[in-house]
Amino acid sequence: MTATQEPTGLNFDCETGNYHTFCPISCVAWLYQKIEDSFFLVIGTKTCGYFLQNAMGVMIFAEPRYAMAELEEGDISAKLNDYEELKRLCLQIKRDRNPSVIVWIGTCTTEIIKMDLEGLAPKLEGEIGIPIVVARANGLDYAFTQGEDTVLAAMAQRCPTEAAVKEEEKGDRNAIQKLLNFGLKKEEVKEKESEYADHPPLVLFGSLPDPVVTNLTLELKKQGIKVSGWLPAKRYTELPVIEPGYYVAGVNPFLSRTATSLMRRRKCKLIGAPFPIGPDGSRAWIEKICSVFGIEPKGLEEREAKIWENLEDYIKLIRGKSVFFMGDNLLEISLARFLVRCGMTVAEIGIPYMDKRYQKAELEFLEKTCKEMGVPIPTIVEKPDNFNQIQRIKEIQPDLVITGMAHANPLEARGINTKWSVEFTFAQIHGFTNARDILELVTRPLRRNNNLKDLGWDKLVKEEAKV
Repeated sequence: MTATQEPTGLNFDCETGNYHTFCPISCVAWLYQKIEDSFFLVIGTKTCGYFLQNAMGVMIFAEPRYAMAELEEGDISAKLNDYEELKRLCLQIKRDRNPSVIVWIGTCTTEIIKMDLEGLAPKLEGEIGIPIVVARANGLDYAFTQGEDTVLAAMAQRCPTEAAVKEEEKGDRNAIQKLLNFGLKKEEVKEKESEYADHPPLVLFGSLPDPVVTNLTLELKKQGIKVSGWLPAKRYTELPVIEPGYYVAGVNPFLSRTATSLMRRRKCKLIGAPFPIGPDGSRAWIEKICSVFGIEPKGLEEREAKIWENLEDYIKLIRGKSVFFMGDNLLEISLARFLVRCGMTVAEIGIPYMDKRYQKAELEFLEKTCKEMGVPIPTIVEKPDNFNQIQRIKEIQPDLVITGMAHANPLEARGINTKWSVEFTFAQIHGFTNARDILELVTRPLRRNNNLKDLGWDKLVKEEAKV
């Protein structure tokens, strides 16, 4: 594309590729660790079991809180009783683990044979006395991070209302506030409460590691904003109270179904903000929440400037370089916006699924950032065809390609620097303090190549790529 053809606004395209990502049942890997009193039962075939075993095999020795309910040929032929078999498994789970909630994860097979999980769950829940949440995290409809989205959307329906929660239990449902108030007397707690502005209740949604949850909660506290709860909570029994009129804000770009469920079914008001990824995104996220509550933000400009100053040793390695996103985890828009702010040029943003309503603020922020940095606005390609992308990568020759694991080695063999996109899913990348971790991942292949230049490896790789 020549300079005269560069788009003046965001340009969207859609190809015919499948979801070139992990299966969404992989969400079990982080959700069972986040919700400590849960048990995840994946209902699928041996293929699903092999995937989980390979993805999380090392953790088997730690007796993780998930299991497979494997469908055999008899089940698929509808010769066996689904209800009795699931009842047997759930009773065994109750006897061995006694969780506060059992999450049934539906797979492609349960979709194909039209297994009525939503119909079976309420009856079985009444029999065994444990809540059963049904989430259809099948690979037919979802990219792998959207597995969390389906689980949280289902769990949002189980959040209690004020009427259903006793007065003394309200404080116990906010584990973060208990942590912040630990060791304080009642008088001191009341004094701390006066630090908050008078605003409607705010619930944040998205599964993040506990240190990041605490960090974002404290960032909002500095602005006088109190977080009433997080979805998911550390324990299922501590799910936040959600009433009509509550405000909600997401921390990840792949939670559009959860946002829709909270708005339509729980009558909440969604705060449409860029996501707190990178110093620029974190500041914009906090400022948007402050503006909704009529609060004047304090010290954010200085905070962001200080973080950028501390990142300069990484930024100088990527400034002026180009990056290409093949599309994998739905974090692409936020990461691209951050890297553009770091001085990079984004050749193309591939993304498995694009919800323009939920990511509206992030898309506007990306366009604004590109104009401010004086770089071309990238094309966003939904459901990209990987064959076509490989041809475009060959033509563009970007300095870095952020891709799924399947294409990393073939691209490396052709002399293209790559980074696994899945690493951003599991790394702590939210908030001001974790921006360094993003750049640590992005610059790793570039730093590696700089170290190998002295050994002459770069010449060898280029010669092999020509062959």
